[in-house]
Amino acid sequence: MLKNYINTTLRNLNRYRAFTTINILGLAFGLATCLLIATYVIDELSFDRFHHKADRIVRVIFKGQVPGGEIKEANVMPPTAKVIKADFPEIEETTRLVQAGRPFFVIDGKKFNTENMAFVDPNFFDVFTFPIAAGIVKSDFQNPNTIILTESVANKYFGTTQVIGRELMIKGNDKPFKIVAIAKDLPHNSHIQFDVFASMASYPHEKSDSWLESGFFTYAVLKEGTSYRSVEAKLPALFEKYAGPQFPAAFGMSFTAYQKTGKLALHLQKLTDIHLNSDFNIDLSAPGDIRYIYIFSAIGVFMLLIASINFMNLSTASASRRAKEVGIRKVLGSGRRELTFQFLVESLLLTLLALILALILAFLALPAFNELSGKNLQLHFFANWWTIPVLITTWLTVGLLAGSYPAFFLSAFKPVSVLKGKLIPENRGLGLRSSLVVFQFLISIGLIICTTVLYKQLDYIQHKKLGYDKDQVIVLQTWPLGKNEEVFKEKLLQDSRIVHVTNSPYVPAGDSYSNNFFVHPKDNPDQWVKALRYDIDDQYIPTLGITISAGRNFSTDYGLDSLSAIINETAARAFGWEGDALGKTLVNSQKKQLTVVGIVKDFHFKSLHERISPLVMVMNSNFGNLIIKTGKGDADDLLRYAKTTYDSLTPELPFSSTFLDDRINNTYEVERKTGYILGLFTGLTIFVACLGLFGLATFAANQRTKEIGIRKVLGASEMKLAQMLVQDFIKLILLALVIASPIAWWLMNRWLADFAYRIEIKWWMFALAGLSAVLIAILTVSWQAIRAAMMNPVKSLREE
Repeated sequence: MLKNYINTTLRNLNRYRAFTTINILGLAFGLATCLLIATYVIDELSFDRFHHKADRIVRVIFKGQVPGGEIKEANVMPPTAKVIKADFPEIEETTRLVQAGRPFFVIDGKKFNTENMAFVDPNFFDVFTFPIAAGIVKSDFQNPNTIILTESVANKYFGTTQVIGRELMIKGNDKPFKIVAIAKDLPHNSHIQFDVFASMASYPHEKSDSWLESGFFTYAVLKEGTSYRSVEAKLPALFEKYAGPQFPAAFGMSFTAYQKTGKLALHLQKLTDIHLNSDFNIDLSAPGDIRYIYIFSAIGVFMLLIASINFMNLSTASASRRAKEVGIRKVLGSGRRELTFQFLVESLLLTLLALILALILAFLALPAFNELSGKNLQLHFFANWWTIPVLITTWLTVGLLAGSYPAFFLSAFKPVSVLKGKLIPENRGLGLRSSLVVFQFLISIGLIICTTVLYKQLDYIQHKKLGYDKDQVIVLQTWPLGKNEEVFKEKLLQDSRIVHVTNSPYVPAGDSYSNNFFVHPKDNPDQWVKALRYDIDDQYIPTLGITISAGRNFSTDYGLDSLSAIINETAARAFGWEGDALGKTLVNSQKKQLTVVGIVKDFHFKSLHERISPLVMVMNSNFGNLIIKTGKGDADDLLRYAKTTYDSLTPELPFSSTFLDDRINNTYEVERKTGYILGLFTGLTIFVACLGLFGLATFAANQRTKEIGIRKVLGASEMKLAQMLVQDFIKLILLALVIASPIAWWLMNRWLADFAYRIEIKWWMFALAGLSAVLIAILTVSWQAIRAAMMNPVKSLREE
């Protein structure tokens, strides 16, 4: 019996090749899209979950609201780990990590500077499940000047992993570091990504008892059954107990008095929340965003629903062609049960073919998707035991759900009527199918609106005036030159194409230094304000084209400018000096006094996600970073000259340069990639929705064949008939627009709320989405409508 069902199915699929192809393609695109999204989402959700104690590990973080801004730090004070373990019996273990950057490693006279290094406590590899390939960690790693390499670094430096006991030098250290263990390379789905781990005993400040400095990423392992919220509730009292006594010396007031103007406290963050729920000034790696996981997951589900709806619409659209087949089968004794089973077999076979094609499409599209998403995803169907069962379940679920309505609809035809060419349930289900089309285009229109808003916000970011000149500005990394940096700067200034050169590590875009600089007006010691400090020279402001609204720039003509400050307008308002800041004195937490000699107009030195905060510029140019303002001309040729000059000074690192506008663009790389992916999925969703619309148009044209013939005999023109068929679908699209608009408006307002500087959602964005959907629908339906309108009325009115 089953063999007969399959043979009949194959004959029917071959007979209606066009519908079969469209059905398989629509379902395949939906399944492939859902598969890619699922791969992306699973990868994002897998971060840090591979650790054996992942559900019990938390990170201690520091947050606060203070005058001048918000403190959001993922690292805390040196003694935090020791104190919370001693004071909280709920904590089983604590461990710390300190970033060390990319130091120079010297091995057999050769220098390397490409690996990220961190200082960690001896128990770091006990808390985290980073397997050790060779060596013993705890016993030897407690000593200073000991180090652990990952396997890839060991092979790179030594050509083998058999290096336990060997030594290497780190520039700046007098003693060599002994290799005590080799760790396996860290998984990509870890927020901790380092190549080299040095013992914490080698870090100079590891025993500091200061509660007013940070830099230590601190993790705690909770005991079984402990709620991290209950532990977190005790942290404010602990912070006051240990940090409070140090406040008077630093801020000239008690901790209690300071808390009246600002709120500072330690908090806990679950390890599994770090990747998708972090928003800190400095973190160990670039975080993801849980909101995009929700967005992409919703798109994947909707895409699968739309593909299934499309399947149902196309299957029922072919009902009239198979009406006589159903009638004959019933006359010959087939019951409704057998017919239902026949059509479900067809649905399952069609779904299986679509699933196979979807897997092929997903494999082919994966490289492009990886490039868009910035990931290195792999489709490993046999890597996890649950993959095959999930695929089989998906096939059965989609096949049965997508084929259930067509199966019951087709098997319900009455043989007497269908053999006359008439479908008894003529309008039954039409409302449902119309509702499904409305749902499809509701999703499509919503995605068009969301994509339009996203791209307009990106365009706004791209063209917003930032308060400085980002064009023709080049940033050079020059600290590897050491004492030759000033020579390099002088040689650059000899080139007529270079207008200005400034020396500062503070670049108002991309990665730059970030610090908490607490200052107060001299005449008001209680008015502490958190500001960002920029160390600059006298050429910084003219190089970046920053506007001085009052006072003057720094100048070497003023011998005491090292005790001066230039502030932005936001800082002046924060101190209550608006319009009257020149000559006023600021005092920092080290009691150093700075006299305000200039005020600059506010400029965006952070991303547009954040509001401009108070900024204090001080005269200090002893840093290795050059920012060059060039005139119009060949930038590539200028860079070649700069590189040649740089190389002639025998630096320890290769020449490195970036354009300031590229750094700005990279700041919004996540939003841009999201826009590309959202645009791609929007296009695919519309394509699949159009297939469903095509199916409904075919069904409607077949159902109204005789009506069209009668109207044509009575004188209706082909254009009028086509218009009659099209306008019904336009009504459905307009209904979808009405429903989708408020939903999309609410969602995008939530998304835009993350930007301190944003566009306004305009009416034309909704009109554009509606017009696009209407045009797409007209193009989809018109061919079928015109074809029906041009049919010979004699043929359409004939009954066999």
